[in-house]
Amino acid sequence: MLKVARWTVLTLLAVAVIALAFSVGVVVNDNGGGSETAAPAEAGLSSNEKVDFKTLNQILDILSKEYVDPSRLDDRALYEAAINGLLQSLSDRGTFYVDPDTYRINVLPSSGSFEGIGATVSQQGADIVIVAPIRGTPAEASGIRAGDVILAVDGESTQGWTVDQAVLKIRGPAGTPVTLSIRHSDQTTEEITIIRDEIRVESVSTTPLGGALKDKDGNPVTDLAYVRISEFTGRTDDELGPVLRDISNNGYKGLILDLRGNPGGLLDATVGAADMFLDRGIILVEVSKSGDERVYNATAGGEAVDIPMVILVDQFSASGSEVLSAAIQENDRGILIGEKTFGKGTVNIARPLSDGGALFVSIARWLTPDRIQIDGVGIQPNIEVTLSDEDVNLRRDSQLLRAIDYLRSPGATPEPTAVGTPQPTPVGTPEPTPVGTAVP
Repeated sequence: MLKVARWTVLTLLAVAVIALAFSVGVVVNDNGGGSETAAPAEAGLSSNEKVDFKTLNQILDILSKEYVDPSRLDDRALYEAAINGLLQSLSDRGTFYVDPDTYRINVLPSSGSFEGIGATVSQQGADIVIVAPIRGTPAEASGIRAGDVILAVDGESTQGWTVDQAVLKIRGPAGTPVTLSIRHSDQTTEEITIIRDEIRVESVSTTPLGGALKDKDGNPVTDLAYVRISEFTGRTDDELGPVLRDISNNGYKGLILDLRGNPGGLLDATVGAADMFLDRGIILVEVSKSGDERVYNATAGGEAVDIPMVILVDQFSASGSEVLSAAIQENDRGILIGEKTFGKGTVNIARPLSDGGALFVSIARWLTPDRIQIDGVGIQPNIEVTLSDEDVNLRRDSQLLRAIDYLRSPGATPEPTAVGTPQPTPVGTPEPTPVGTAVP
């Protein structure tokens, strides 16, 4: 579909943070091995120098007493700026702080589910608007419709709220009620009480975002299979396996695997998914802080190891989606079509913090099967196709159309394109994933 639509996928699934994290699938419930009175860090200093972090509090005290414009002194903003400044000095996009509200809203549990009503919302002007209820959820059953404006939540007006504030109010434990005051598109209003439930978010689908799979002439495509993985969760392997077995049993001539906008997710889920397409070869090499290596190898007996395949990628394909893409490309199992990927080559762990936020820490780096470090570099597709303004205006997915043409003309194989060469991790942090739509 379109770039705008693919961004929506990210935000619909509320994975703004996962886009930057390739998780080992665990959350460690401590503060990172230290305490508030731990000895000052000494990294980067000579042996006779020490850092006294009390100076930070001294600076805050001076500012609060003497700064000429006290209206600009927001304790929370100063606190987060100090944290982010510390982490930015590491020049590691995989190590970053997540504030409490963002952590609660945007970090989708590794199980691929959350508790709420099951509707995506966005901010349109001053209004909090229902984008769409998720199929089979309490929101859909209650009669919530796309375009409904949420006027109040449990009697509290949404005037002036952000999307994050709305999601925080609407989400809650399964089995508990929440009452929404709704204005429908016909301007009628009503109050709807919804009993929250566990909402399962599917990570695997077989329908493109634009609807049924069609070729450039608008004809239905019945000889090729299409699979989209939106992220890698604890449910991905269970969802993907049956889909691939069905594809293998129905004699399709080729497979299009769409990883555009896929921000990654769990390491084990990624490796498991890659193994379904490979019966031999290396999937990735993980290198720890101490230099120890762990090699993940494909095993025989995958569900879709013979069918010709193309992977669609773009600049928002990151982390786990890059692992799978590199494994397919470098094992000569298939080709990549689309745009250069994001370039996220670290394995991370989330360390919950006492303020309710979390610190994501890079604990290892991963290399492609050819032992190439892609962090900050990305993966170059075999066939580069960029969506043009005309594509967007015509709602034409030229990348998907190119994949269909390629699989129907397998003799037109391009020269392989190298993934890249090792590069130092770039200084600074990446642009944040835009958040404007979320799932309560």
